[in-house]
Amino acid sequence: MTAPYPPIEPYDHGMLDTGDGNLVYWEACGNPDGKPALVVHGGPGSGCGTGQRRSFDPGRYRIILFDQRGCGRSRPHASDPAADMSLNTTGHLLADMEQLRVLLGVERWLLFGGSWGSTLILAYAQRHPDRVSEIVIAGVTTTRRSETDWLYRGVARFFPAEWEQFRAGVPAADRGGNLVADRSGDLVAVYARLMEDPDPGVRAQAAADWAAWEDAVLSLEPSGKPNLYGDRPPDALLALVRICAHYFSRGAWLEEGALLRDAGRLAGIPGVLIHGRLDLSSPLDTAWELARAWPDARLVIIDDSGHKGSAAMHAEVYAAIRQFAPQ
Repeated sequence: MTAPYPPIEPYDHGMLDTGDGNLVYWEACGNPDGKPALVVHGGPGSGCGTGQRRSFDPGRYRIILFDQRGCGRSRPHASDPAADMSLNTTGHLLADMEQLRVLLGVERWLLFGGSWGSTLILAYAQRHPDRVSEIVIAGVTTTRRSETDWLYRGVARFFPAEWEQFRAGVPAADRGGNLVADRSGDLVAVYARLMEDPDPGVRAQAAADWAAWEDAVLSLEPSGKPNLYGDRPPDALLALVRICAHYFSRGAWLEEGALLRDAGRLAGIPGVLIHGRLDLSSPLDTAWELARAWPDARLVIIDDSGHKGSAAMHAEVYAAIRQFAPQ
């Protein structure tokens, strides 16, 4: 399903100076006087795409997009080994979002995103509920350690050969047991270490091995682009994997289960949670738990969709955004 609105170019863009050496790219599209909506991309580290602009009626929305630290057009880029990853944490990203809101003179905005973007949206909205008008999420995650453990170990029961290749990408001493049920060895932490290796060949190989695993987990989905990870340009892939491993090996600097525990802070914020029943990378139970804990959220389950989406999922996303558009 194609996006409901034609391609559109930004009417304004710039670099947010965070004050610590990072420059965060942002752009604004649509109606400068329209309802503000912030697109929060996934990954972490994927960068925003031009297609996301087309999910909103450009006559009624002021569509704001940004590249999170270290990716896309933001600088320094995480593909550069000199980029300081200690300045790239969930707390930094939340501060950037709030600084961007102030810079652009936005009082309240709708938040839209999915996958990792879901985690960042929930964390921001729980910290600044008075700044959020509505939330639309396609693909719910909260980046609990249990979710990360499932993605990089548990789901291997469906892809044992591919997981063996993923495991073989780290030094033998760091692999732990060769059974999925063996919890020895922290592959995500080892990949995070490999992505900091001074040898560019080591970093490139680790990024390729990580991408091959991610693509394997998505390979059974009936819709969406194949090789979603592996087909990225080299620098974009290096940045994505470096940032993902950096965040996931540290539990995204979030207390385990905090986003579900504190979902009551979202009371009064209307939300639509759209999740694919076939999503192996982010199983449906997280979206179900969030919908039960968030009093103003509506959960829409898409039977034919996985993490990459489907025409039915896209239709529900566009409907939710239209639902919240000003009349």
